[in-house]
Amino acid sequence: MFFPKLRRNAKWVFLFLAVAFGLGFVGFGVGAGGVGIGDVFRGAAGDSGIPSISKAQERVSENPKDAKAQRDLSTALQAEGRTQEAIEALEGFIALKPKNADALRELASLYLVRIDEAQRRYQIAELRAAYLATGSAVFQSINLGGRPLDVDAVSNAVSTELAKETNAALGQAQQTSALLIETYRRLAAATPDDPSVQLQLADAAQSAGDIATTIAAYEAYLEAPGVAEIDKLEIRRLLKQLQAQTSG
Repeated sequence: MFFPKLRRNAKWVFLFLAVAFGLGFVGFGVGAGGVGIGDVFRGAAGDSGIPSISKAQERVSENPKDAKAQRDLSTALQAEGRTQEAIEALEGFIALKPKNADALRELASLYLVRIDEAQRRYQIAELRAAYLATGSAVFQSINLGGRPLDVDAVSNAVSTELAKETNAALGQAQQTSALLIETYRRLAAATPDDPSVQLQLADAAQSAGDIATTIAAYEAYLEAPGVAEIDKLEIRRLLKQLQAQTSG
């Protein structure tokens, strides 16, 4: 009874698939000279307002001092997930417009993305190294003829590569953190009426272990006009803790 029922159900499944494929071919214009639904979707994506990478690159190449071209290139690269290249283009824009607060905020957000990427790479490499070390320890605990087994050359090579990856990720995180701190400093100078930037600077500096910059940013926040007294209470508490750490 099971197989006849399966065959009857299969007939309807095949019919459904045939219709689905037929609609797919028609919708996406396969085998036809006209415009299919897929072309409409692709056209809509192309008209999303995001600049073309190639066109923006051409404009930058023709005139490196074209600030709008640099900004458009950064936007286009961000849309493609090419963060480091987007950073370089945005840095080019900021070199031409050093006090543009929106661009500085955007640059800071891109640096945060790069730091997060580096931290994830570091954690993955550390985890893989830990698993490899555990496997090597188990391997060496096995005795054949009274002698422990040696760790093979492949394991040693993998361990070396993981160490390189860990160091590279750590270096990227540290370097980008320094750039992030400097960007927040520039943003604070460009937006003296926005004390919240000092808190962002303090947070970035503390994450990087730069206690002196953290303290200076908190002090600047407390001295900024317009900060409510209730908001100052927590910052004063944090500031006392940091000052106690440095004096101890």
